[in-house]
Amino acid sequence: MSGDPASTGDRAYRRRIGRNLLLFTAGFLVFFGGLAYAEQKGFSRTLIGPILLFATVMMYAVVGLFSRTTDTEEYYVAGRRIPAVYNGMATAADWMSAASFISLAGALYLQGYGGTANQTGGLAYVLGWTGGFVLVALLIAPHLRRLELYTLPDFFAVRYGGRWPRLLAAGAVVLCSFPYVVAQIYGVGLIASRLTGVQFEIGILLGLGGVLVCSFLGGMRAVTWTQVAQYIVLLLAFLIPVSWLAYKQLGNPLAPAVYGEQIQKIALIEQLLIHAPAEQEVRAIFEEQARTYRAKLEDVDMALARERELLETRISMLKKQGADFSLVALARRELDALPKDAETARRQWTQAMFESAERAQPLGGLPLHSQAFAGNPNGTAAEAETYNRARLNFVALMFCLMVGTAALPHLLTRFYTTPTVAEARTSVAWSLFFIALLYISAPALAALVKFEVMQGLVGTSFENLPRWIGQWSRVDPGLISVVDINGDRVVQFGEIRLSADMIMLATPELGGLPFVVSGLVAAGGLAAALSTADGLLLTISNAIIRDMAASNGAEPIQKENRVIISKFALLAVAMVAALVAASKPAEILALVTAAFSLAASALFPAMVLGIYWRRASGSAAVAGMAVGLAVTMYYMVSNFGLLGNVLGVEISSGLWFGIHPVSAGVFGVPAGMAVILAISLVEGRFVRRA
Repeated sequence: MSGDPASTGDRAYRRRIGRNLLLFTAGFLVFFGGLAYAEQKGFSRTLIGPILLFATVMMYAVVGLFSRTTDTEEYYVAGRRIPAVYNGMATAADWMSAASFISLAGALYLQGYGGTANQTGGLAYVLGWTGGFVLVALLIAPHLRRLELYTLPDFFAVRYGGRWPRLLAAGAVVLCSFPYVVAQIYGVGLIASRLTGVQFEIGILLGLGGVLVCSFLGGMRAVTWTQVAQYIVLLLAFLIPVSWLAYKQLGNPLAPAVYGEQIQKIALIEQLLIHAPAEQEVRAIFEEQARTYRAKLEDVDMALARERELLETRISMLKKQGADFSLVALARRELDALPKDAETARRQWTQAMFESAERAQPLGGLPLHSQAFAGNPNGTAAEAETYNRARLNFVALMFCLMVGTAALPHLLTRFYTTPTVAEARTSVAWSLFFIALLYISAPALAALVKFEVMQGLVGTSFENLPRWIGQWSRVDPGLISVVDINGDRVVQFGEIRLSADMIMLATPELGGLPFVVSGLVAAGGLAAALSTADGLLLTISNAIIRDMAASNGAEPIQKENRVIISKFALLAVAMVAALVAASKPAEILALVTAAFSLAASALFPAMVLGIYWRRASGSAAVAGMAVGLAVTMYYMVSNFGLLGNVLGVEISSGLWFGIHPVSAGVFGVPAGMAVILAISLVEGRFVRRA
């Protein structure tokens, strides 16, 4: 009834939220406009970055402070009263993460659409992540919301009963969420250090403060409303530079509608670069470097001793000749930079050999931007094999991302917060809409940036290199490298090395936009990383305190104490994740992709069969989760994937069907599914006989 006090109160609640969101958006635009005006009037660039960082983090902190709570229902599921449209915005912010905002356009830039034999094309990420939300809407979200639970392991406890399903699910939640949160904190450090000029490690701590203020004080309630605010910031930060670049290059700010014209131009420029004499000279030098490293690896001990002896002799000769102190210091730095032992030398030289061999390929190892897949199905046997492997890896990665999305704990928990099952389903539709606003622009951004590099940076004199190149390389030398390897003092395309993690962040400076836009993009990346880190830290701490503690047979923790302990667990997890992120274990996209394979193999089979197959048993679910996770982790570690890199495991050539290690879930998911089906059927047969 229209006069129902509950419905009247709900309408007033929604109007109040809408008004507050409009005020926040207007206030942020006024603030940004004021900074842009101040820059035009000569305001120092060195202050713009820190002001944007501080102001945006403080905005999120204020939202977190106003949303603080110790109520169990509010802390875990935001009181189950988040309207679908706002939950969609929060989910989109939660979903964007540093991987989508910072690295997705970079993957499309570096890998093109179809990728290479060793790297899957960036389009697989767009299709896989988007398709995963369709699975969430059709298979998962409404059924989980109907149960009115708090965490994903709660489902395993309710559906399968007993201690082990919930305990194993909680362990899987921690395992797949931790590398994900490490990637976000790495992104936070990257952005904070660039905005403020502080060291990377200090940048991590600065950004981490913003994460903790939001998630520590108010749990899911605070996280939800800060994520809504963060979505507004990251949306503006993504669309403004891509629209600006499109207008600059094509005279139309609607980048997704017009960037196809640049794809055609890029294809022509690629052919010119492949056949340019200067580019061929650069490739020949990298090929020679690869041969040199290959020769060193034949006898590492002897090569290391010879290099050390040569440098010591050189230093001695320089001293005898009375050479300038700077030359002696340079030689000493080269000596200090030598690997300390043969094992370290083997690892470093192997990596350098592969990198040099890759850069010896046309376009510095980058594939043709718009090619379908690497190789040629109608070419030689090797080319046909490369084509088939690239296509297979494209499909495998899409599968892992789709299924991983449908099993991602921090994402699924968001759908516990809506008032009804119907709103949970509507919330997924809104999530797709808000995500699509950015995802349809990411391929456009990659193409526009590549055109800008090919036309604006290639051919530039090294004496006139833009300042931003040196500034980014000081943040992390692995982010960008522009080296005059052939000595002609002119930048060649093969001499440029960009990391996927900086394509988006450097776009405003590359396109000649005002520095305040660079600050806005960094603030958007920070918002994306913070929003996902908030949700992940909350999910991990809840899994440890609520689910693992509930499964260990100890005295149950009282509700009010459980919230307090969860907050301190969240703080501890954040500190550990920051410590790992400070070591820069891998690129953001690699860390996140591995997390999807782990979530898919550990959680998806038991969850989907538990929802749709009544005969699935608890013991079968435990065995399936364990087997799926074991297969995935074994494949990652044994083939020098993400975990192998962290643990120092040697490279193995034992790829199954040529599948890349980050897509290991393509083996773990069917293995887990088969185990659950087999054990459940066998148990059912014995029960019927009894």
